[in-house]
Amino acid sequence: MLVYADAYEWVELPNTLGMALFADGGIIANKPYAASGYPRAGGLYVPKNGHWKFIITIETDFMDKPSAITIKQLHKSYQESDQQQVIFNGVEMQVSRGEFIVLLGRSGSGKSTFLNLLSGIDPPDSGKIIINGIDISALSERDRTLFRRHHIGIVFQAYNLIPTLTVAENLLLPLELIKRLTRKDRDDVAELLDKLKLSGRLNSYPDRLSGGEQQRVAIARALIHDPDVILADEPTGNLDLDTAGQVLELLDILIKKAGKTMIMATHSQEVIGQADRVFSIRNQSLHLE
Repeated sequence: MLVYADAYEWVELPNTLGMALFADGGIIANKPYAASGYPRAGGLYVPKNGHWKFIITIETDFMDKPSAITIKQLHKSYQESDQQQVIFNGVEMQVSRGEFIVLLGRSGSGKSTFLNLLSGIDPPDSGKIIINGIDISALSERDRTLFRRHHIGIVFQAYNLIPTLTVAENLLLPLELIKRLTRKDRDDVAELLDKLKLSGRLNSYPDRLSGGEQQRVAIARALIHDPDVILADEPTGNLDLDTAGQVLELLDILIKKAGKTMIMATHSQEVIGQADRVFSIRNQSLHLE
């Protein structure tokens, strides 16, 4: 039983994997220690009331490039009127930590659906989606949402900034949702915006920003809670060529060079050249290009 709830708190376990075992047999799984390239402490959730029996920790070196994502026999379809539309039929895939994957496919082929499945927004009909050892396809909708808030960063084509929040408030929202917002985070926002070449925009609202500026804020928002996996759906699709190039440079600096795992749906030839592997979606499956 995987639990993410307000009654639990995060306990750091540097360089380890661990789990808490309870008298009722429940297990609260940990967030695994990050692999090479971007050191980060691991840990696990334990009840705040202290009613946990003991913690098992396993010292681990990990393989050179362990899997961040494993997909097994993934099936997904939608019902349209009286017909069933099959999107994926038995997809298998493994993605290593720190790997940059690009997804290609015609409009309607299932690129956005695939990213929604990986993020836990949509559940599969059958099969497994395992992210850092946790089968998110076995979680309830609520637990998938909580898992996504902690472990997944999403960059949308349409930016999806909240129009009634300032740039600073949009950036800090993911930390507020997982109750990790500190005074230091608030103080660091101005420095982060300076790195994004958005100094002076701290209290601006999204509608006062250009498309490129909004996308830079959206990328920073997707990363601010230090997620394990970044999912990007056509992040340069609404931008002109020059602005798209600036956004791609930012993605390279903040994500790829930081050792983050990223899966991006795109048609950009510049991005395809930077990817570790490129897959196309056709015939209800993924095909390595």
